[in-house]
Amino acid sequence: MFNRGIIKEVLSLALPAVGEMILYMMIWVLDTMMVGQYGGQVAVSTVGLSSEIMYTLSNIFIAYGISVGTVSLISRKLGANERHSAEEYATLGLLNGSILSFLICFNAFIFAPKILYYAGARSKILSQGIIYMKITSIGLFFNMLMNILNSILRGSKNTKIPLVASIIINIVNIFLDWALIFGKFGFPELGIKGAAIATAISHISGFTFIVFYTIKFSEIKPRFKYIQNLKMSKLKRLLKLSIPSSLQEAAFNLTRLLGTVMIMYIGGVAFAANQITTTIESISFMPGSGFAIAATTLVGHKIGENKIHEAKHYAYVCTVLGTIIMMLCGLTFLLFPKFLISLFINKSETDVINLGTICLTIASLEQTPMAISMILGGSLKGAGDTKTPFIVSLISSWLIRLPLMIYFIYLLKASVTYVWWITSIQWIIDAIIMVILFKKRFNQLILKSDNKVQMTE
Repeated sequence: MFNRGIIKEVLSLALPAVGEMILYMMIWVLDTMMVGQYGGQVAVSTVGLSSEIMYTLSNIFIAYGISVGTVSLISRKLGANERHSAEEYATLGLLNGSILSFLICFNAFIFAPKILYYAGARSKILSQGIIYMKITSIGLFFNMLMNILNSILRGSKNTKIPLVASIIINIVNIFLDWALIFGKFGFPELGIKGAAIATAISHISGFTFIVFYTIKFSEIKPRFKYIQNLKMSKLKRLLKLSIPSSLQEAAFNLTRLLGTVMIMYIGGVAFAANQITTTIESISFMPGSGFAIAATTLVGHKIGENKIHEAKHYAYVCTVLGTIIMMLCGLTFLLFPKFLISLFINKSETDVINLGTICLTIASLEQTPMAISMILGGSLKGAGDTKTPFIVSLISSWLIRLPLMIYFIYLLKASVTYVWWITSIQWIIDAIIMVILFKKRFNQLILKSDNKVQMTE
């Protein structure tokens, strides 16, 4: 069923994307790890809450919104050999993404105190969080623009250059984190403020590299002429794909953010343990995200070529390979939870380490269903169906996760370990529904394609 050629093609796209996703997440991970070693529980909570808010907004509107619509349309247009149309969608994606990115970062900078206060931050977490959010919002603007440019490259089956950009970002971030948080190499000791400056500068560095590559070497380039001759029909088509994808991410991330706020009221130990577990688990998301990107691109190209059976086959190959890798992540969480948690905080914080160890052990259960749901969802997006993943996410997040969180965490003030049992249940149900709807959707596409072939004959 899975021949070597298909596996090689999938891995050549997916593995650079996985590497890219992991390295981007490592920016947040390294910030949390280093400030945790520097300032303990308060520092972890400050960076954790601020980063969660900023990356939630970025993911909803850009990474899983405009970028997904852009990849889907570019890949299908290239599959159908419609290069000019692909460049037009690339231009529209960058235009819309630039406007959204500016609005998000401008409001985050101006309203940082209110955002953090209503998210539950108080005293030192609030005062330090304001500084962190204001500085990182500047860098995140460039990060979001880079994400859109990366989506243009991915649509043309180029996942290696975005990986190079993420390597540059991490090199800059690691050096500046160490220098500015702890005051090394003659730099001042700035703590959390230093972590924020390091993150902002690293994002700007990556953006600069991607802009240069896109202008000089990219197969598909955004072109100003398509803004001058803006076609509303194509803009509507881009938004028609992007909005449901944004809503899917919003359905998941907003419930997670609400859960984070609820956990703050349980206590500092619970919040720090949850944030560290979330940070570690966020790395395991990345194989799923990488293979989902590969699935979106490959399925999109095959749909553009009107090869529906092959598109379905690529979707299954991506899902199997991605699930195997995420199962290995789950096994790592199960075998070495205490070691992983202790990397993020002082050894003296034994209560946080012990509680985080239990949370991470439970989190190992959700890796397999998470992979299945993410990658099949990416496959559907490649086929131009962003509504189904949104509906599935809406059901699992708002009808399952949120009511259980409100009952056990907000009302009963139960242990933070319940959060991870609830999340595991959510992903299992999410995966089951996604498998059923994926099969139904592709059977419809195959039937429609077969009928067209019979009519032409």
